[in-house]
Amino acid sequence: MKITDITTTLVFADWRNWTFIRIFTDEGFVGLGEATIRAREHAVASAVEDMSRVLIGMDPRQIQSHWQMLYRDFHNRGGVILMSALSGIEIALWDILGQYMNVPIHALLGGDLRESAWAYTNGWFLDARDPERLGCLAQAAVQKGFTALKWNPFYGAMEGWMSPLARRQAVAQVRGVRQAVGEDVELLLEAHGIFTPVIALQMADDLSAYRPFWIEEPCPPEDIQAMAHIRENSPIPVATGERLYGKYEFANLVERRAADIVQPDVQHAGGIFETRLIAGMAEARYMSFAPHNSSSPVGTAASLQVDACTPNFLIQELPTDDVPWRDEIVDPSVEAIHNGKLTIPSAPGLGVRLNEKIAAQHPYQPADVSSVVITPDSERLARRLMNKTS
Repeated sequence: MKITDITTTLVFADWRNWTFIRIFTDEGFVGLGEATIRAREHAVASAVEDMSRVLIGMDPRQIQSHWQMLYRDFHNRGGVILMSALSGIEIALWDILGQYMNVPIHALLGGDLRESAWAYTNGWFLDARDPERLGCLAQAAVQKGFTALKWNPFYGAMEGWMSPLARRQAVAQVRGVRQAVGEDVELLLEAHGIFTPVIALQMADDLSAYRPFWIEEPCPPEDIQAMAHIRENSPIPVATGERLYGKYEFANLVERRAADIVQPDVQHAGGIFETRLIAGMAEARYMSFAPHNSSSPVGTAASLQVDACTPNFLIQELPTDDVPWRDEIVDPSVEAIHNGKLTIPSAPGLGVRLNEKIAAQHPYQPADVSSVVITPDSERLARRLMNKTS
């Protein structure tokens, strides 16, 4: 079997463009992968094109050989662009191998440990900040079947600092959601690396009474020592890893025991096999594995393949409420929630195919990070609601 072509398709989805990679072969197998980042998607697509030149004519089943060649071929390795491109290609190669062997990917990684994966929703809050409104939205998410909810209550932070008013507002949000959903629903707090260590610990102390499941990226993730300091002193478990790329960066985090939960993203950390290696490193230090995923159902399907066969798997991120046609971008749907869990795909390979008709209806649009960050909440909320009804 030989690779005959590799293509990249950009699909606009609210605040980012999903970046899909397909690898075609001379035996009719087509592998699907994803390499979505928040912006700079053309840089990723160009990196995929550069890597593709050395893959055309190669046997797609030699996944590790191709991975090592592509990774080591660059003197300047790592980083979100190169690692995302490599990850998307690697996922598509695994998809081909699974189809060729007529088994799901997780069967090739040792077989499944579970048939479903506990999941949390991220996106249910629609940018609301009022505690009462958040409580209503949280109840709606629970009614849809979720037992774990994540959001960022820390608006108002500037240069790592939060004013007393912003801190009180964050506490009011968490208190309001906890009162709305009760004690049997887990609350996961996203900080996006905005705090200094001292403010992160102050916020953790303020919020610990409401029993958050974790605080995610409480400080910039590149400072492992600062993250370790927070983890050692925080009353709330610390999760991080979505902005670390590959096992070498995670090795420092794991050996320093700088988190309770590691969050590699299969689309950025190096792909399926590399993510499984990272989870194994964490397992050896009694750290849980909770894959980051803020992209399309293709990313969800890839994550679930790793979740199925990983002993220290804890919970899977599931983006929701971004575009009304989200479930239609792949066939079949893989994001139906039942009793708080997602079913592990059992079809060969990744278990999903790209719906080209739906993809063509939503072509690329610019979605710069700056426009997402500075857009007023009311304007962005109106834009998202318009997308839902269009």
